[in-house]
Amino acid sequence: MMSELQRGLGLLALAAAVLLCFAADARAAERVTLRNGFTIECDHHGRVDGHMRLYLSAGEDNYIDRSPEEIASFEQLPDPPVAAAPVAPQSSNGGAKLTQADLHEMLARAGTEHNLDVDLLASVIKAESDGNARAVSRAGAQGLMQLMPGTAADLGVEDSFQPEQNVRGGSSYLDALLKRYHDNLALALAAYNAGPEAVDKYHGIPPYRETRAYVARVIHEFNRSVLAREAEARRLASAPAQLEAVH
Repeated sequence: MMSELQRGLGLLALAAAVLLCFAADARAAERVTLRNGFTIECDHHGRVDGHMRLYLSAGEDNYIDRSPEEIASFEQLPDPPVAAAPVAPQSSNGGAKLTQADLHEMLARAGTEHNLDVDLLASVIKAESDGNARAVSRAGAQGLMQLMPGTAADLGVEDSFQPEQNVRGGSSYLDALLKRYHDNLALALAAYNAGPEAVDKYHGIPPYRETRAYVARVIHEFNRSVLAREAEARRLASAPAQLEAVH
């Protein structure tokens, strides 16, 4: 069976190209309606040598040309209504962050149960709630891993503000999404943010500004954590040799 570390590194390898493709591109895509009734989705467009050039990605190397007479209209695809940042609810219990030791222990248990890298779970939590167990988004997502009430109920989470339950439910959901998308981390994260229906509808990462930024942010943080972990492991491994050299 693939280890938690092996799966985590594999997920990073699969997601690296996606991060490079759209980390700096947070614009929504366009839908081009042709006069024959067909539609094409592109990143942006421009007139070149009398043709309407439809760019399929943020750069200018991937495109198709159409005659201006073929095009009926351009439509900017809107972002879904999502909250920009979680806010703490009014509660007599307060909303203090967990200690790093408490959080790491929870993530270690959840990671072992679902074969998920602890740093991946920590990266998701950082992006979702910044470690605030009482966080609530304006859309109604709750807790450390920002579970919507319906999703939480489906996962058997009775109280999303209980960190242990929230982490267990969020980890189970992320694991299920990774299996659904064959360990494609970028697609799983996009589904976690925008819902699997949106990923399936667009046959990939939805052209939503918030979703693209979210996927890039989590992958960047995960990559940073893994690199730091590997550097620390190398440092510890070389320490005995350095001590012997001194003596």
